[in-house]
Amino acid sequence: MTATSTSATVLGLGRMGSAIAGLFLEGGRTVTVWNRSDGKAAELVTAGAVEASSVAEAVAASPFVLTMLFDAEAVLATLKQAGPALKDKTVLNLSTGRPDEARAIGAYVEEQGGRYLDGGVFGVPQTIGTKESLTIYSGSPDAKAQHADLIALLGSTKYLGADHGLGSLNDMAVLGGMYGLFAGFFQAVAMVATEGATAGEFTKELLLPWLRETVELLPALAEEIDAGDFPVSFSDLDVNQAGLDNILKTSRDQGASTELLEPLARLFAAQAEKGHGKSGFTRVIEELR
Repeated sequence: MTATSTSATVLGLGRMGSAIAGLFLEGGRTVTVWNRSDGKAAELVTAGAVEASSVAEAVAASPFVLTMLFDAEAVLATLKQAGPALKDKTVLNLSTGRPDEARAIGAYVEEQGGRYLDGGVFGVPQTIGTKESLTIYSGSPDAKAQHADLIALLGSTKYLGADHGLGSLNDMAVLGGMYGLFAGFFQAVAMVATEGATAGEFTKELLLPWLRETVELLPALAEEIDAGDFPVSFSDLDVNQAGLDNILKTSRDQGASTELLEPLARLFAAQAEKGHGKSGFTRVIEELR
């Protein structure tokens, strides 16, 4: 098959990979697909895709290769099956991984004469290709410019710079914020469950309305962090430390574990011990940096 500027290869046909391949087909691209296990490509082939019998064949078919595999280890192992076929190709890896892994994969692709982009998708297969889905990525500026039309088919996109690791760093950071939210959610419902409250009613009637209002404060708190000034816009660190201590004591008294919030309490305490109790509570970021 002859590679053209309108062709794309997708390696990995899980739910997201299949959705992206279908999106490229709908966008009028010639699409080649490959999956490690058999049986995943039938629907896409019916829609017009070409199924390659090997990774090397799939990579050779298109100038643009998108990988959506289980993890970064699987991506590197798969791309090594293509080896020299990566010459003059652009690889966009959207599989979940760390910055160090992205840089290692990028180095391998470049050693083979290719160009590399790496990132992540904030969305689900049902929203890919719409404004509700955001793809962040980083890597080769030339590759980004050459394949901007293909990448734009993914929906909302944000390019973060030439460093191969920036896409996955920001991906991990956003997910870190998400898991922090989950930690607070788990702590809250565990506390009220000690008196028989249901998680559903408590979350819907009390927790969610408060969290929605709190999330709206994050841009203002981010400005304080960027300024490095830490004014007391809402309440100082001493007040927040006392409040968190009360939450921990209440949890213990109710028989609920405090292990999710104890690390934050230690950060508050460390800043207070350094004499910053009257600063804005956002100063806790200094303990992390």
